[in-house]
Amino acid sequence: MPLRWPAPSTMRWLILATLLVFWELMPRTKIVPELFLPSLSKTLAVLYSDRLEYVEALGVTLYEVAIAMLFACGAGILMGALGGGVALLRNLLLPVFSSLYAVPIVILYPIFTAWLGVGSESKIAFAGVYGFFPVMLSTAAGIRTIDPQYVLAARSMGATLSQQITRVVIPASIPTVLTGLRLGGALTIIGVVVAEMLTSAAGIGYLVTRYRTILDSPRVFAAILMILVLSVMFDVLARGLERRTLAWQTAGRRPRRSREIMQAVPAGAPA
Repeated sequence: MPLRWPAPSTMRWLILATLLVFWELMPRTKIVPELFLPSLSKTLAVLYSDRLEYVEALGVTLYEVAIAMLFACGAGILMGALGGGVALLRNLLLPVFSSLYAVPIVILYPIFTAWLGVGSESKIAFAGVYGFFPVMLSTAAGIRTIDPQYVLAARSMGATLSQQITRVVIPASIPTVLTGLRLGGALTIIGVVVAEMLTSAAGIGYLVTRYRTILDSPRVFAAILMILVLSVMFDVLARGLERRTLAWQTAGRRPRRSREIMQAVPAGAPA
């Protein structure tokens, strides 16, 4: 009989369980010093004993992430729609934004602190810009994949501009947009945490830096664990939204293979 591998979901849980077991055993067996990697049980105990401090810090981080995501998603979708739908703006803006996306945005963080101070405003602005580019570029790419014949057909049937957007453009581009939102949201979380680690007096990133300076490894890893949980929860939510729009994956898209076949058939040839 052929060997049957476990289901992918089962494999993922097995890998996670293995990592947690190694996390617990490696410090206890002195393979890794506890200064570098405290045991999982000690990390969870610290997280529970200082839960009020960590919950308060998480609230600050969530506030900054939420505001930054609103900026990144709102501005990214708007600029992507303009860049993908208007040829002049596409030729002018997309090369510029594509080049800026390759620049390490973290080097610009001192500019944000000089303009906005070291409070939440600079972190929100920095993280919003960090997550803006993938959302904008994905939205523009999604709109460019829409078959113009669908929009033309909707227009010929008397559809208004708003109907064309809500019934053709959005359903056809939303899967690609959601992919960009998923990446942009992850970068937004990273931007907020990195900014809090650099200059802050609150938030999960601040706790990482604070306890790192006094070599309190269990509390450092407790903060890191909260960041991991936050990132995983966001990824699960984004994947759920993508699954709900699965029916729109090919709606309104250019049927490339069919178009190539039709172009290859000579005019007047039998179907």
